[in-house]
Amino acid sequence: MPASPIRKLGPYADKAKSEGKTVFHLNIGQPDIKTPDVAREKIKNLKMDVVAYSDSAGILSYRKGLVNYYASVGIEIHAENVMVTTGGSEALTFSMMSCMDAGDEIIIPEPFYANYNGFGVSAGVNVVPVTSSIDDGFALPPISAFEEKITDKTKAILICNPGNPTGYMYSKGELEQLRVLVLKHDLFLIADEVYREFAYDGLEHYSVMSLDGLENNAVMIDSVSKRYSMCGARIGAVVTRNKELYGTILKFAQARLSPPTYGQVAGEAALSTPQSYFDEVKEEYVNRRNTLVNGLNEIPGVKCPMPKGAFYCIAELPVKNTEHFCQWMLEEFSHNNQTIMMAPAAGFYSTKDLGMNQVRIAYVLNEADLTSALECLKVGLREYAAVPA
Repeated sequence: MPASPIRKLGPYADKAKSEGKTVFHLNIGQPDIKTPDVAREKIKNLKMDVVAYSDSAGILSYRKGLVNYYASVGIEIHAENVMVTTGGSEALTFSMMSCMDAGDEIIIPEPFYANYNGFGVSAGVNVVPVTSSIDDGFALPPISAFEEKITDKTKAILICNPGNPTGYMYSKGELEQLRVLVLKHDLFLIADEVYREFAYDGLEHYSVMSLDGLENNAVMIDSVSKRYSMCGARIGAVVTRNKELYGTILKFAQARLSPPTYGQVAGEAALSTPQSYFDEVKEEYVNRRNTLVNGLNEIPGVKCPMPKGAFYCIAELPVKNTEHFCQWMLEEFSHNNQTIMMAPAAGFYSTKDLGMNQVRIAYVLNEADLTSALECLKVGLREYAAVPA
């Protein structure tokens, strides 16, 4: 099981803080955005004498509420297509275990969310990467590159849209190319769409559930974590119209009994979050994105494409090994008694030695803190360049 590149440097950050340094956490996608009032108030005022198991597929009223939510974003499904899970992580693991047998292969464009590697290990599934490039903003690799990776063991393709860690958002045209490919080879197309609400610059998110002819192939992964800034609620969902697949996923869900009751109650209440909340959050993230990415590209030797969604970016730094650099920033560096924690990007690749000079940055801090973090990075890179090899 691989260590998380997002969390593995945590002890160094803890030590830096114990020494009195301020550490700007750019390593983890934990929003500082306030959880919607409707969700917090529901839990605060909840009168529940017995905190009982729910149905293994989730509380029916919540699933029906999710159906209405999906209809509002152009996805027409029914409650029996929705499986509530313990976070998007469980949704992905269940999907891998249900779509594939041990030893089967899943193709994923890299860089990808680092825990996909861990989910693959848990499911006994081999991750096969197709590499995207920072030079075109991490757009979908050519379909021919996917074709070259398909074997008799290939059972699925997994994408994240908008993407973690790149912030790239696949167009309808790119998704149509994948639709043709999965139908040609009878594969599952699993789409992690947990950042659906965070689409910028006038672009609209397009779901795999809206692609024609994929009733038996499309699997959508969802979560309340980022949409409502409720990461600790641990509530996600698998959505599929494939009845046989749904039945298989249900067996795994029954083995873990039920998803968290309090989290489901909060998730159902969050469905009443007003649109104004999302409008304000999106505006805030756009401002943070612009501050961060423009600031990064002003630092000599740094390259970072402008993300179109989510709240992450991959930046290329003028260093050979960002894991060493990120650790050095925590152990040895201080500017105005401040430093930063980033996630080395090599852990977001499956191909050995790729991403060694890249970092993933989450712009989940306010603009003032991001500005201070950029100054730390600028000074840190200059001082690191003078460190003897």
